Amino acid sequence: MIDIAYAMGTGGGTSGQGGGFGALVPLILMFAIFYFLLIRPQQKKQKQHRQLLGNLKKGDRVITSGGLYGRITGITETVVTLEISEKVRVKVGRGNIAGLAQGENPSAK
Repeated sequence: MIDIAYAMGTGGGTSGQGGGFGALVPLILMFAIFYFLLIRPQQKKQKQHRQLLGNLKKGDRVITSGGLYGRITGITETVVTLEISEKVRVKVGRGNIAGLAQGENPSAK
């Protein structure tokens, strides 16, 4: 019975598995695919958002991540004051500005 168990096992060092660089090729390919399809586009989007936040100035019409349209009336390092209607102002975090409002928006009326 013990002889059968040894017969089913692989022989010493002749297992036929390839080692070294051949085993790393699939991992390198997967990392390259993830980098070009997921990581790089996300980094590019974050860079554009940081640039947008750095270029904000008074009078810009923006939309927040919560969906508020407004015109910037005051700006500091971390807080933006938006006028969302005549004499109605709210303060939002600078990072919550999603983008510049384009076209017709509710605050223009």
